[in-house]
Parts: sequence; C-alpha cells; structure tokens
Amino acid sequence: MLGDWSNGKQSKHIAGIRFSNIVGLAAGFDKDAKYLKVWKKLGFGFVEIGTVTPKPQDGNPKPRLFRLVKDHAIINRMGFNNSGLDAVKQRLKKRPKGLVVGGNIGKNKITENQFAANDYLLCFDTLYDYVDYFVINVSSPNTPGLRDLQSITELEHIVAPILKTRELLKKQGKFHVPVFVKFAPDITDEQLAEIIQFVNNTTLEGIVLTNTTISRDNLLTPINEVETIGAGGLSGKPLFEKSTDILAKARTMLNKDKLIIGVGGIFTGKDALKKILAGADLIQIYTGFVYKGPALIGEILKEINNTEKNTVN
Repeated sequence: MLGDWSNGKQSKHIAGIRFSNIVGLAAGFDKDAKYLKVWKKLGFGFVEIGTVTPKPQDGNPKPRLFRLVKDHAIINRMGFNNSGLDAVKQRLKKRPKGLVVGGNIGKNKITENQFAANDYLLCFDTLYDYVDYFVINVSSPNTPGLRDLQSITELEHIVAPILKTRELLKKQGKFHVPVFVKFAPDITDEQLAEIIQFVNNTTLEGIVLTNTTISRDNLLTPINEVETIGAGGLSGKPLFEKSTDILAKARTMLNKDKLIIGVGGIFTGKDALKKILAGADLIQIYTGFVYKGPALIGEILKEINNTEKNTVN
C-alpha cells in the first residue's frame, strides 16, 4: 500500500476523490459539521461528520465522555447526539472549498431495527449532493441494538436500497458518491469473513475499520475506576493492536479494488504507518488528536514521506 503514496506526494485521487493528504478526522468529533473551516486550517486532508440521524436527538444522559489518562484512551457513550439531518444539510451548503467531507449516517434511537433501513436511506438521499462520500455506521455500541445491524441479513436490507438509489441518482446526472460501511473491532474472525464476502459482492467502495470497542482488557486504569465509568465505547491506544489486526485480516480477504479507511488508536506517525502497511488506503484520528493536538497531523505526514523517500531510494 505504501507504494501508492510514493514520490513524496501528499495529494492523491482515491475512489474518484482528490484528497490533499491521507489524514482525516474521524466521525464523532464534529457531528454537526460546525467547524469545517477549522479542520481545513489545521491541515486535515478530509473530515467525516456525524453520525447524522434523520431527527435531532440529545444522545445519552451526561456525563457520557471520560478520559483514561493512564491509558491514553477515552470511553464515550454519546449516543448519536446531533442536530438532525436538515440542520446539518444547511451547514454543508456553506462548506469550505478544497476540503473532502464524508457523511457518517445512522438511525435514530427511537427507530426500531426493522425500520432502520428507512433512516439510513433518508440520510443518504438528503445529503447526497453535499458530501464527498458516505459511511454507513452500524457499529456504535452506544445505540441499543445498533450492532445487530452488522449481520449480513440486516446489512443487505440497509445497503441494497442505498446502492440502488445511487444508481438512480447517477442516471439523473448526479455524480457518483462512494459508500463505505464502518464495523466494530469486537467481531469474530468468522463474522469478519462473512462481512468481507458481503462487501466483495456489492458495489460498495470499501469499509472503515474500526469503531470503538466494548472491551476493557489490559488497561492501566484501576478496574474500580473503569467500572464506575460504566458502559461506552473505548478508543485510543488500547484499541490500536486490535483494530490494526482486524484491518490486516480484512485486507487479505477484500477484493483489490475495495478500499479501507483505517482508524483506531493512532498516536504517532509510526502508528499511522503500521495502519497503511496493514492495508489502509486512508487513515483517521480521533483520540490521538484529543491527547496530542494538531501537531499529530504533521507528524504522521512526515513519517510517511520519510518512509517513502527511503523506499524509493
């Protein structure tokens, strides 16, 4: 994968989109697309907004975001708090030029899973003209029952109408907008193999690996403190090995034309490089950005460019 970024060029075309660089801001940070100009100035190559749901919702009760400083980690149970589809659409109409924006879409908490496909399709149809790519989020642990949508039967119910609608929109003269699906790191190897087979048999552009984990293994934070925090998705350094391992396994099974956006525990340039070598085409940061700030973007790009130069030479 590293060879795809050779010659020290940060700008690349992937899935028909020109990315100024490979470092993106993961979904969940700017749920409502309020700070796109800021992210562009800080040097992100792309930003994924959301998760956006059709109706506005407050999310889970506060407190719902906790730092595990000893572990360089975060536990969150935000619950898709966002201002809703219409408000986000209006902000995206004023998005800055030159910044790639992805739309991470989900279902409302009050929507039962049997009707979830309607929520995803509504988000997709409404935002089609305003984002550069979509991510179908079926992997957050903070909306009850959402991860059940990772089953192949449920996935097909959600993905098929979206891909059919995309073809209809293209026939009407619309641009082709890539679609990805984001998965959890807590799936088994058997589940991963089934998911990859499903993706390979569709016109999806690829997958995002991974979302947060519900695991609390091997933490430095005392167990009583962790238990006091309670439920939520864990992100940060403890997630890195797990998410990267799944990414590497997925790459061996995924068709060559399918793409992977790698996210989970990136804190250094070397971490980002490991994701790329494992098979990521693009990477995203979240918790690493919280702890290290915007300097992490430059550190990642410097590490990759130095590695590329040494490879070429």
